Amino acid sequence: MCGIFGLVLSNDSTISKREDFDKSLRLLFKLSELRGREAAGLAIFANKAISIYKEGIRPAVMLKDSGFAEFITSSSSGAHRQDAEAVAKPLAAIGHCRLVTNGSQAITDNNQPIHVGHIVGIHNGIITNEEELLRLHPEAKPEHRRDSDSDSELLFGLINGFYEKDGDLLMAIAKTYKEISGSASLALLSDDFPALALATNTGSLYYSRRAGGGLFVFGSERYIIQEFLRRCKLPGMADLEIINVRPSQCVLIPLDTVEPQVVSFREVLEGAYATGKRDAREPCTVLVPSRLSKALRRCNKCVLPETYPFITFDADGVCNYCRTFQKQAFHGRAALERILEKYRSPNGDPDCLVAFSGGRDSSYGLHVIKTELGMNPIAYTYDWGMVTDQARRNQARLCGKLGVEHIIRAADIPKKRRYIRKNIYAWLKKPELGMVPIFMAGDKMFYYYGRQLRKQTGIRLTIFCAGQQVEQMEFKVGFCGINQTLINNTRLYHYDALVKLRLAMWYVKQYLLNPSYINESLLDCIFAFHSSFLNKDDYLYLYHYIPWDEKLIERTLREQYGWESDTLYGTNQWRMGDGHTAFIDYIYYTVAGFSEFDNFRCHQIREGLLTREEALELLEEDNKVRIQSLRNFAELVGFNLEEVLMKINAIPKLYAPS
Repeated sequence: MCGIFGLVLSNDSTISKREDFDKSLRLLFKLSELRGREAAGLAIFANKAISIYKEGIRPAVMLKDSGFAEFITSSSSGAHRQDAEAVAKPLAAIGHCRLVTNGSQAITDNNQPIHVGHIVGIHNGIITNEEELLRLHPEAKPEHRRDSDSDSELLFGLINGFYEKDGDLLMAIAKTYKEISGSASLALLSDDFPALALATNTGSLYYSRRAGGGLFVFGSERYIIQEFLRRCKLPGMADLEIINVRPSQCVLIPLDTVEPQVVSFREVLEGAYATGKRDAREPCTVLVPSRLSKALRRCNKCVLPETYPFITFDADGVCNYCRTFQKQAFHGRAALERILEKYRSPNGDPDCLVAFSGGRDSSYGLHVIKTELGMNPIAYTYDWGMVTDQARRNQARLCGKLGVEHIIRAADIPKKRRYIRKNIYAWLKKPELGMVPIFMAGDKMFYYYGRQLRKQTGIRLTIFCAGQQVEQMEFKVGFCGINQTLINNTRLYHYDALVKLRLAMWYVKQYLLNPSYINESLLDCIFAFHSSFLNKDDYLYLYHYIPWDEKLIERTLREQYGWESDTLYGTNQWRMGDGHTAFIDYIYYTVAGFSEFDNFRCHQIREGLLTREEALELLEEDNKVRIQSLRNFAELVGFNLEEVLMKINAIPKLYAPS
């Protein structure tokens, strides 16, 4: 399975030069790559910090990355004297060459080293009773990661849980091994215990040390350590003894002395061992890689980053979008009543059509239209293959309780999903963020059916439960090279003729540059553009008249209708009815460093609905990878998720990666 390895140098180490440390780590990677070539990672302890670097690529490729070289230099510099000729402080590194068994390497969190609480660890093996462990110890895996396949994350979550409870690292490891089934050889560092810990229940760990030489090295196979000692070309290394860590043994290596203490799990559980209790001194810092650079400059008033199209910052660090923003001016309930009075049926017959996606805003809108405004709506849905099961269930709840007729217009769903798949693969050949909306071209028939059903039913009014300014997304046309500022309280796609012409010409140019877009979805895409931008928009937008109140909406739906949130979608249920949202936001966030949610939260800040601090906290949750939602989307559309995510991850970023 995977290859794990590591190196510990004390103050008197024979590997004294920074250059030797770098070469030694690279050699261990090359030797361990035989056991896993799908992802690689490294954690370095130095100068009261544990720094992590990992990528979902072959180790040999990662070693050539300039970012990896910079990582080794920057993370280990504090352990060397300025002349770089000697180690001034303890220095340790643990590395991982991954053979994927559980969890796609395309998702950074699945790769190793893994950080959970106080623990940074690497694991070789497979835990086979994961479901039982999660049932017994739900706290061992974060709620937002329950849909991931990483058994290693659960393993280190268990160790961390026992460690937090008992304050004894070896006891935490021994207790964890008592509960798990399967194979596990591991190495870990703690942020508040200055030692490296090894453990195995299979014997797939070997180490060597130079007595009095301040050096300890370990790996998954005897051969790996043997070749390292032979090829490292450091004095006095070739003849060192290689020791096997036996099944059900722990090895604790204090970073200051590098003198290994070997003890069995049984001895630990019985208390017959040297203490592994946490250090009372100040804990070190764990520096975890993020999906984007934490140094990404953001507006000091909202949270828009420097990668947002056409953004500028003034001397106070405030962006141009904040400076020109005007709060939404609602027309008011009285103005809405005057319009509805023209259409309201005197005898209870249907008098309006309501576009109903089953998402949060349309569900609340249907409630208001029926119970507060006294209208007699017919709800209609265009199901193009991306309406989620959760949205359908909520549609049934609302329509059943309100006694509202629900008209469905269904697309040729297999064909629509095939169109999405073809356009995703076309886009990957020449990625342009402005072309991402083409994946959703198939849903624009919603507007068409709003007009068609008026003719079929004789009902003259169609209401869209939209129009709240907070959901406008200027960046989508911005990535098409068009600087279009937010238009206050107008139609959904209200742009002047010149903007529409420029947008059409930009799309034509992309089709010519990337002929793969010229596939069977072409007519569908042309129709979508026509429906969105060229057809007369004579709908009534509910949230042009009544304020959009997120807390009121969610409380009303939950308390009066038992409305179900999509737990896989996260805490923010905006757009939860759209099966493609997790995928397109993965693209935007990975490539540009922000998502639709960042845009949404920024508008909330400007409207006075959130503070900047609240928005930043919410975005930590909003922008987490929704792996099960991604899987569901890939399965519906019919593409290899791992292959596509790896290609997305390889797209040049608009920001400097961390």
